[in-house]
Amino acid sequence: MAEVLDSFDHHNKTSTHVHDRAHVFHSWSAQALINPLPIARTEGSWMWDYDDNKYLDFSSQLMNVNLGHQHPKLIAAIQEAAGRLCTIAPFHANADRSEAARLIIDVAPDNMDKVFFTNGGAEATENAIRMARLHTGRHKVFAAHRSYHGATHGSITMTGDPRRWPSEPSIPGVVRYFGPYPYRSSFHSESPEQECERALAHLEELIMFEGAANVAAIILEPVVGTNGILVPPDGYLAGVRAICDRYGIVMIADEVMAGFGRCGEWFASQHWDVAPDLICFAKGVNSGYVPLGGVIISEQIAATFDERVYPGGLTYSGHPLACAAAVASINIFQEEGTLAHATMLGTDVIGPELAAMAERHPSIGDTRGLGVFWAIELVRNRETREMLVPYNASGADAKPMADIVAACREQGVWVFTHFNRVHVVPPCNASPDDVRLGLAAIDKALELADGHVTG
Repeated sequence: MAEVLDSFDHHNKTSTHVHDRAHVFHSWSAQALINPLPIARTEGSWMWDYDDNKYLDFSSQLMNVNLGHQHPKLIAAIQEAAGRLCTIAPFHANADRSEAARLIIDVAPDNMDKVFFTNGGAEATENAIRMARLHTGRHKVFAAHRSYHGATHGSITMTGDPRRWPSEPSIPGVVRYFGPYPYRSSFHSESPEQECERALAHLEELIMFEGAANVAAIILEPVVGTNGILVPPDGYLAGVRAICDRYGIVMIADEVMAGFGRCGEWFASQHWDVAPDLICFAKGVNSGYVPLGGVIISEQIAATFDERVYPGGLTYSGHPLACAAAVASINIFQEEGTLAHATMLGTDVIGPELAAMAERHPSIGDTRGLGVFWAIELVRNRETREMLVPYNASGADAKPMADIVAACREQGVWVFTHFNRVHVVPPCNASPDDVRLGLAAIDKALELADGHVTG
């Protein structure tokens, strides 16, 4: 065991590191193989370590610090709320909770009128499938490959990537389907239109084989996040909506990552003017300053529980400090024009810069995204589309991507990668200059990827 110091000092790098290594059990990690960088302070789009090295946070932490770090209005709202009421049980009414719910409903589709608050996104998706099953009286839930819905037992079951495997066997009733991915089509499509048509046909055929009368819900990320920033072809979400309506299936949009400005809209599904029955949110609702998530519920589903007890709840549901931050956050979005700014960064800065980078780097197979939600997909061969590293690579197989991350950090840019992709996900309010700086670092680092190109 690491040496344990007798006292703790917020300003001491050594004590922070020693106590972390001695006592903190980190998520998604082999504990003896990691060495977390102690962060001393943050501001805007930037982080500083204890040696005063400066890093551009080009990952928005985990795609959640949508308003950047230490936004003064968010901090003030939390401080004020703490002076007024630090906590209250969910069976009481509370002004911060009520106002947060009202503001969230104001920006949600017109068919929604209630919010069930959770502590984060995994609890939101977990409760969404519970609501769908109880509302419909059915048990099967359709969830996509190449998806992530959280790490609780139910939400990890719905997750369609390797993070699910160690938790299996898991909850029954989840049926896996393929969503659209034009660059790596599962349907041998030659255009976005074909991809849309064939993905919808595949989904409806699976429903037929599973029995529509057994299917409670289809859950999807309107823009897939960690698993590729997969922007669906126009018409796909509307097609899923139509399928759900045809068979009485609940449409659940997991907007935990894509929502609250990340795609330039309050919710990514609004980009295609589609209204789900349930919307799961977290992360960007208050930039993660205090943990908060929730489910936005349609009028029809909410009415199911008017005189029927909903069998679920959380001690900290609608925590007043978290809700005060959400209220401040939504107001900041409106006052500062954050949605328009995020859209501008995508159309005027990120999109054009990535297109230019693709001309320079033969390792770039594809770039895609909306707002401040983009991915660079790296390949060894553009013709065959062989991935730069294998699917779910680790160890030596993953080294080409690890080298890119290291090269970016040497330039003071903290990036997020997943499999063979570099994600471009700065805060929604990042300055164009900061975004260009981050992209320039990636541009230079991709020279390493080019060295692995075979054709």
